[in-house]
Amino acid sequence: MNRLGPPLDVELALWFPADQVIAMGDEFRRLYPTTAIAASPALPGAAAAFAAVRARGGRVVVITGKYEPNARLHLAHLGLEADEVVGWAWAEGKVEAMAVHGVTAYLGDHPADMTAARAVPAAAIGVLTGGHSAEELHAAGADAVLADLTEFPRWLDDGRDLGWVGSHGSLAW
Repeated sequence: MNRLGPPLDVELALWFPADQVIAMGDEFRRLYPTTAIAASPALPGAAAAFAAVRARGGRVVVITGKYEPNARLHLAHLGLEADEVVGWAWAEGKVEAMAVHGVTAYLGDHPADMTAARAVPAAAIGVLTGGHSAEELHAAGADAVLADLTEFPRWLDDGRDLGWVGSHGSLAW
């Protein structure tokens, strides 16, 4: 789990010679829709988190290091509709996407997500759904750390002091 998050090509470079990384990435993206979409269930609380943002007049923006067409396939398979989807975003790319889409709160499970949110600046909300601890997420700048997405609607009710601005805000993860 702690290998999830960084761009695919970064991970593949650990396993394949440099001259094979692009071809292996292309093969991964080709196989992904038929092997990974159906096998990946929604995280508990994901649908409720989307609904909670919309109930407060916000927008949901999915910003991911994942190949954007595959991210869209995941969302469609899970019945989740984002207002915007930005793929191939990592580190500075997430900062840029958050700025472009007016993100005021960012949920993430990787320390790099917290660092990116702080750079915007947006509220950095860590979620313990990946391979990183609450301590690691706090050390990277998390304003709050949630056990999972089921805690997010309550954070929205209580977290306005962290930068969530209701109908003017966008949530991303």
